[in-house]
Amino acid sequence: MAQLYFYYSAMNAGKSTHLLQSAYNYRERGMRCVLYTAKLDDRFQQGKIASRLGINADAAMFDENTDLFSSVNISNEQNAVDCVLVDESQFLSEQQVRQLTDIVDKLRIPVLAYGIRTDFLGNTFSGSAALLAWADKLVELKTICHCGKKANFVVRMDGTGKAVTEGAQVEVGGNDRYESMCRKHFKQLVWQ
Repeated sequence: MAQLYFYYSAMNAGKSTHLLQSAYNYRERGMRCVLYTAKLDDRFQQGKIASRLGINADAAMFDENTDLFSSVNISNEQNAVDCVLVDESQFLSEQQVRQLTDIVDKLRIPVLAYGIRTDFLGNTFSGSAALLAWADKLVELKTICHCGKKANFVVRMDGTGKAVTEGAQVEVGGNDRYESMCRKHFKQLVWQ
């Protein structure tokens, strides 16, 4: 039975690694996966899902205009799709998350979405909020704060290493700009 899974975490918990391992497992069994990643994420290369461990895979890109249901439906008609995997799913719109539910419910194809739950101010991304509401299965992937406690927030840092407390919700960056922290340390830096 197909289901919509949402794997969420702070940064550096292994979301992309997990996604790539899932894709490998499907392909090893002769099954076809369709991979998507956000067009705006160009940290490695557009159209590429990359793990900090050094593994990567090509992926179709989505932006705010992408109709995921239509795209998967056309692909499935050409050659059966066994699974859809979506990286950076926090950047999905609410409508696109509804399209993912249609892929599961109408096409009976499982969808595995991976993303960050909250932004640098502790606010939920719209894609993540919709996935938290509508996913069949929620799976938290864990990482740790510098203090050793579970990190469930991400702090955006400026060039001098100070926490940024205002600005656009979306600003692509990696370890050079963001650090995963526990709630206590997040609050000390961002909610002072």
